[in-house]
Amino acid sequence: MTPTTSASAHDVSRAPIWTPSPDAVEASRIDRFAGYVAQRTGSPIETYLDLWALSVEQTDEFWTAVSEFFALIVDGEPECTVVGAMPETRWFPGLRVNYAEHALRHHGSGTAVISIDEGGTTQEMSWDDLRAQVGSVARFLREQGVTRGDRVVGYLPNSAHAVVAFLATVSLGALWSACGPDYGAAGAAARFAQLDPVVLFAADGYTWHGRPHDRRSEVAALQDLLPTVRATVHVPILSNALATAGAHAWADLLARPAPVQFERVDFNDPLWVLYSSGTTGTPKGIVHSHGGVLLEHHKLLGLHHDLGPGDRFFWYTTTNWMMWNLVVSGLLLGSTIVVYDGSPTYPNPQRLWTIAANCRARVLGVSPGYLLSCAKAGVEPARDLDLQHLEILGSTGAPLAEQQYDWVHDHVGSTIQVASVSGGTDVVSGFAGSAPNTAVWAGELSAPMLGVALEARDENGRPVVGDVGELVITEPMPSMPVFFWNDPDGTRYRTSYFETYPGLWRHGDWVIVTDRGSVLVTGRSDATLNRHGVRLGSADIYDVVEDLPEVGEALVVGIELDGGGYWMPLFVVPAPGRSLDDELRERITTAIRTHASPRHVPDEIIEVPAIPHTRTGKKIEIPIKRIVQGADVDRIIGSDTIDDLDALRYFTRFTRPDAASRTP
Repeated sequence: MTPTTSASAHDVSRAPIWTPSPDAVEASRIDRFAGYVAQRTGSPIETYLDLWALSVEQTDEFWTAVSEFFALIVDGEPECTVVGAMPETRWFPGLRVNYAEHALRHHGSGTAVISIDEGGTTQEMSWDDLRAQVGSVARFLREQGVTRGDRVVGYLPNSAHAVVAFLATVSLGALWSACGPDYGAAGAAARFAQLDPVVLFAADGYTWHGRPHDRRSEVAALQDLLPTVRATVHVPILSNALATAGAHAWADLLARPAPVQFERVDFNDPLWVLYSSGTTGTPKGIVHSHGGVLLEHHKLLGLHHDLGPGDRFFWYTTTNWMMWNLVVSGLLLGSTIVVYDGSPTYPNPQRLWTIAANCRARVLGVSPGYLLSCAKAGVEPARDLDLQHLEILGSTGAPLAEQQYDWVHDHVGSTIQVASVSGGTDVVSGFAGSAPNTAVWAGELSAPMLGVALEARDENGRPVVGDVGELVITEPMPSMPVFFWNDPDGTRYRTSYFETYPGLWRHGDWVIVTDRGSVLVTGRSDATLNRHGVRLGSADIYDVVEDLPEVGEALVVGIELDGGGYWMPLFVVPAPGRSLDDELRERITTAIRTHASPRHVPDEIIEVPAIPHTRTGKKIEIPIKRIVQGADVDRIIGSDTIDDLDALRYFTRFTRPDAASRTP
């Protein structure tokens, strides 16, 4: 069922809040690329939408142009550009590449990585130093027998260590996967154990809001849960003392230099494993390829964000989120990446703006929730800081409200382009966003991204313009998953994206495509939690909460609020004979923080008499979310499919007047 929000709520005749200057467009990389494509194809390209149309209508020509324009380093001759329909599409068969070789093709004393911790300690690593550290860590991995196709995992915060360990791993043709040490051992193992990893990089802890969190016991527990691990590397965040007996010290790895070497692998060979935020079961391992990521990230960062050598690129993220992978890809363009491990609001809400100013960031990425908190706290970045280098403010993770565009214009800078992006871990890239040659309208994403054949489809599968529909991708993207881990026949992969519209990718977002080609994301059509720009799996919460003897059952939903806020309540049915008192609330909160992560802690914990289910026993998170948003109970789901209709109706008392009513 399609949401009731329509384009009529947005004035499509209004003026943009930001328009690029002709000089800036002419100086941009995307303008040079458009000229290159026009010359190569003989097609006239006057506007961004002309280039976009060519990119989705002449897929072979466009992606070949990307590979040539950015001079990808390859072996072999391609049999063709693209072969096969979604989801079996393969790119440039016959070519061999390596992601790390592209990330490290830059040399010299210029800064490659700026690493900042919450205490303010800042370290800069040159390109030569980065290559040297990667070479040393890769030597260690080879000595542990790591070869092409093996899996190496990182239980690491967002520090330079993670960047080095990742590049060392993939330089060998091995696969990388990571999560932050804020996950408990069980949560990390739910992701890593399915990969049968052979080496574990593990931090001894992390700092959050000024408080150190010792994770040595979690590292020991994680080792026990990963029996295939042959070696553990201690990464010193809090102390140089080894977290577990027999671990290898990070400093010892770096003390043994070796030249970096690159194992070129097939273009479609696996690069890394990211994880879904699924609502049930073990998190899905989403596998992307070396070549697909190289194409997508050169396009996204080099063309849409206009990053190049020497530019400073800072996007607030953690290793749990795909944006970490995108930040590391700034190295592909020769840009300096900024990695920050800590709270975005410690010691004050201005923290990310301060880092951006100190690092002279040209591109800064934050979440809508952070912008909202800054507005509420009265933060004045333009007044208090030198942001003269900042040109693009990225935002992703949730729709960016109109008033937040206005706040950036008034309080950060009228010349700054607000580049709201909608994408996903599934493709580790964007579907819609902005470019140096697109205007920006408040509350809207300027256009579909290059190479993304985006449409809105109604409940009958017909394309719609000006009305809400399901976000559908009709042509393959290079960074679509090559497969899901432990999904040998591809059933889980096909079911996730291609079941609703056979042959077309359905992402799970409600969108509006306007007459002028801009895109509005109006909410999720599935049950994924999308909190403060980081998607979370409800299963991670249930696994912890429902393991408590005092809890009978639980259900969590995420509610988008007017103005860009987000409310994540946890509804709990206490065990028989118990009630939800303050002591139990504290136990639930502590358990979630300890065994899932602090980000999984709900905004409220609310007692309910029962949780409704489908007749097959599944929790009905989406209908309950819609009820809280103000939907009519009788319209959202058939009563014959529910095991307890009274339990469903009970949730009407939690309807929020400030909830964004994006569903019927």
